[in-house]
Amino acid sequence: MTAAGTGTIPIMRPWLGREEAEAAAEAVASGWVAQGPRVAELERAVAARVGAADGVAVSSCTTALHLALVVLGVGPGDEVVVPSLSFVATANVVRYVGATPVFADVEPATGNLAPGTIEPVLSPRTRAVILVHQGGVPADVDAVRGLCAPRGVEIVEDAACAIGAELYGRPVGAHSDLVAFSFHPRKVITTGEGGMVMTRRPEHAARLRRLREHGMSVSAADRHARREVVLEEYLEVGFNYRMTDIQAAVGLVQLERLDAIVERRRSLATRYRDRLAGLPGLRLVDDPPHGRSNFQSMWALLPDDFPVSRDDLLQLLLDRGISARRGIMASHLEPAYAATPHVPLPVTERLTSGSLILPLFHEMTEADQNRVVEGLYSAAGTRER
Repeated sequence: MTAAGTGTIPIMRPWLGREEAEAAAEAVASGWVAQGPRVAELERAVAARVGAADGVAVSSCTTALHLALVVLGVGPGDEVVVPSLSFVATANVVRYVGATPVFADVEPATGNLAPGTIEPVLSPRTRAVILVHQGGVPADVDAVRGLCAPRGVEIVEDAACAIGAELYGRPVGAHSDLVAFSFHPRKVITTGEGGMVMTRRPEHAARLRRLREHGMSVSAADRHARREVVLEEYLEVGFNYRMTDIQAAVGLVQLERLDAIVERRRSLATRYRDRLAGLPGLRLVDDPPHGRSNFQSMWALLPDDFPVSRDDLLQLLLDRGISARRGIMASHLEPAYAATPHVPLPVTERLTSGSLILPLFHEMTEADQNRVVEGLYSAAGTRER
């Protein structure tokens, strides 16, 4: 824990308490610790919270995205447009199904794909676009759909960071046939590891449930609940992508905290913008015109004339006990994708090299935030006015 003015300020700390511990203990005491009734309850609760028809809990957002591409039938010979400016999992899942990731640039204000960045990389082989709501800033789904739908190109929303964000006045999660959430500890709410696919199509939900459990025709939980013997079949090659009931028990408590967490993060984001307004040229992420961010990541883009480099700034902050992080990664610059052809990505490269993510978490105190602000002013060689 961080006392005022002392200790290291983390980049993120999940808001976990006694209630989550008790819920996990109850799951253990029940004897049902694998995928079971609590997973089903969490699926219903998340779907109701975001306004989706159904939710299918899985082991991570990466596995959620992988299964989304599988149910769409994406495979070898197909291309999938992705932002390079995203955690590498976004591109990796395209390779998992044998398709080719095609990197597109992003908008400078949001870090998200948009019709103007997607259209130049579309081809007759394009089957899908993975549209990332980067750092919890909602992408303009309808605008991208207007480009993709007439071409028969599917949209998968990578909403790893975006639970609790809003798009067109409604929660992110109900605007497309396939939307993937993450419940990793760096996200707004957590189950430890875990994810979920939200879907509007019953046939997708049924197949996703089979695929996450080895392709079985009936789940283990359903078999145990029957009064008669049920012999399952394996209808296709599936995966072991299940969430546990222990994780779901924690998730149900976390979901009750979601509104409070988002409002606290938005309040801290506003305070950052107010306090850092005296640093000329520093640009902080903000709400887009079409939505409301949950501020899963509070990223700041340094001006070209900032006195120190981004990497030196990270070290200066760390020397003061502040754990900031580099900006969102660019997958095309990583060794795993060094040989992948791509169009020029100038905005992506500017954002990834010139930005950093500032600490932001529910239990962050004003004293913590003051230390971060003072560290940035000190690095800039000026004082807050």
